[in-house]
Amino acid sequence: MMLLSNGKKKKSMRRDRIDIIYEDKFIIVVNKPSNLLTIATDNEKEKTLFHKVISYEKQKNKNNKVFIVHRLDKDTSGLIVFAKSERVKKLLQDNWDRMAKTRGYVAVVEGKVVKKEGTIKNWIKERTNFTSYTSNKPNDGKLAITKYSVLNVSKSYSLLNIKILTGRKNQIRVHMNDIGHPIIGDKKYGAKTNPLKRLGLHANILELEHPITHKLITFECTIPMQFQNMFESVDSTNKKDMQ
Repeated sequence: MMLLSNGKKKKSMRRDRIDIIYEDKFIIVVNKPSNLLTIATDNEKEKTLFHKVISYEKQKNKNNKVFIVHRLDKDTSGLIVFAKSERVKKLLQDNWDRMAKTRGYVAVVEGKVVKKEGTIKNWIKERTNFTSYTSNKPNDGKLAITKYSVLNVSKSYSLLNIKILTGRKNQIRVHMNDIGHPIIGDKKYGAKTNPLKRLGLHANILELEHPITHKLITFECTIPMQFQNMFESVDSTNKKDMQ
């Protein structure tokens, strides 16, 4: 679903197997599925979200263009913004930290998170093998701030609401591992389980200042049913206990 700045909701549309949340003359916002690259790599050129979006735009007009603004990891699902001109791309990229007012995620992590909410603040650095790690030494790397709150817990897992105040590479994945609760399916950052056969991370909220109109728009897509189903029995038990 998309929540417009005036509070009205509009159903997302599906075009050529793309879940389009919002589209105008300047930007297009898409709900990316898990296990799909945002952009091409040396090993994969066509099975990407960018390829799907540009194909969709070319079907409308062969002169249409699409530009990358930001990206999500291959195994992370959720909201991605594409620009329809180089000018809009530059406006968004150069001002992303200011224009992206809220960047919200949901994550399924291993174990019961006891602290109901918290803020993780440290500095993230990259290794030569392209993985990231944190340092508590001030200014030793790039400042990274992640806020979280617990939405639900089961015997073995927790469902978290997460907001990032900075956008560092693999930030949420690194920070969840730091607090001893790696994201399910994230073997790269400490996970020992993979019950959903995918990474348990989904970008579900983006509050953005429109690069041209400057209106504040909130885009939202639903939490994957796979995530919610892991906690259905817990909800049922809680309801019975309350009766």
